[in-house]
Amino acid sequence: MHSFETTNFKDFTYQGRQILYGTASEPDFGVGTGSLVKVGSTYFYYYTGHNEIASFLAGNPRESVLLATSTDMKNWTKVKNFKITAPAGYYDYEFRDPHVLFNAEDGKYWMLVSAQTSAKKAVVLKFTTTNPASGNWTVENPIYTTTSSENYIMLECPDLFKMGNYWYLVFSENWSNNTGTHYRIGTSPNGPWTTPANDRLDGSYLYAAKTVSDNANRYLVGWTARKVPESNTGGKDWAGNLVAHQLVQNQDGTLAVKPISTLQSVFGQSASLSVDKIIGNASQNGNGFNLSANSQVMFGKLQKANQISFTLNAYANGKSGLILAQDNEGKNGFKIAFEPSSNRIASYVMNGGSEDFANAYPLSGISGTNYNVTVFISNDVCVVYVNDKLAFSNRVYDVVNKKWSIFGSSDSSFSNINVKNP
Repeated sequence: MHSFETTNFKDFTYQGRQILYGTASEPDFGVGTGSLVKVGSTYFYYYTGHNEIASFLAGNPRESVLLATSTDMKNWTKVKNFKITAPAGYYDYEFRDPHVLFNAEDGKYWMLVSAQTSAKKAVVLKFTTTNPASGNWTVENPIYTTTSSENYIMLECPDLFKMGNYWYLVFSENWSNNTGTHYRIGTSPNGPWTTPANDRLDGSYLYAAKTVSDNANRYLVGWTARKVPESNTGGKDWAGNLVAHQLVQNQDGTLAVKPISTLQSVFGQSASLSVDKIIGNASQNGNGFNLSANSQVMFGKLQKANQISFTLNAYANGKSGLILAQDNEGKNGFKIAFEPSSNRIASYVMNGGSEDFANAYPLSGISGTNYNVTVFISNDVCVVYVNDKLAFSNRVYDVVNKKWSIFGSSDSSFSNINVKNP
């Protein structure tokens, strides 16, 4: 396992490899998601051990919860005699992603583990202890079991936290037709849990996201999936680049996301808005354009890191937005479209004149068709923020040194268009 540190989500310092993986005969031949808790002067890091080598599986479960300790978060010692495996009634092949916290409401340390019952029903299983140093954890009932309507295979990377008067359970799911990072709301850490109308915190490309707090704000940190092969026409695959959002609590207890404030300071150099060509009909007014139906304005090439911002006044029954990684003919690229009539923002891969669906996210919590949009691009990772309410992350290849456009399938207007670079 490797460690990076940040105080602002803008500057990261690599701290080196912290916890080594084990041998082929040990449970942590592969190491996976875990969490950290400090008790006294000792840091306890609980992590997933994963070993699916046939000779190991002959006498051991595939996954287990393991422990390493440290007093400085730099030098770690594995606790060889500590191992938690799936208890009776649970499937020992799927048992991972420990999340540990101190619950002041009952004075105990909680460990949540992504697990399956013996009947292969996904649960977030709870263990408790009053003293992590003892190594003794007591299994209790799950705090969440997938419903019959969800029928999720696994509830990966569980996270539990309290904000204001509400508790929130966050998990990721990768096997349904609604994949991504989900959340539930409750007034007790044991539930019952309410599923909000829009229960995802980003589109399907943000995964394995967990939260962290600096005692002032809470942030959601996950990865944006890469594609294989690594091109816009490739298929979504496992793992990717870190993406972080700031979580915001709405009055009704639901969660929204917005960009972390320090990101703005990264992009200090304004770039000129150079029109390359206009397709259809569009009139310019300073840094704004009014587009007639089926029109497009193409701009100059983007750099490796870009911030694009604008206000979009969209027509309710049309599609409008931006196109990245566009070729000179406008037949290939990556389209991000606001679709008010479908109450969503969606992305499409443009490939030789066809458009293949890639990702979508509801425009929940946003009334009307006026959108304040900020787009952050870092090489092939693209995150669109709308009205400080939602984020839409995508993997977009070939942005660098390629043109970009605004478009509308119906009348639409774009104002205050700005492009910035570091």
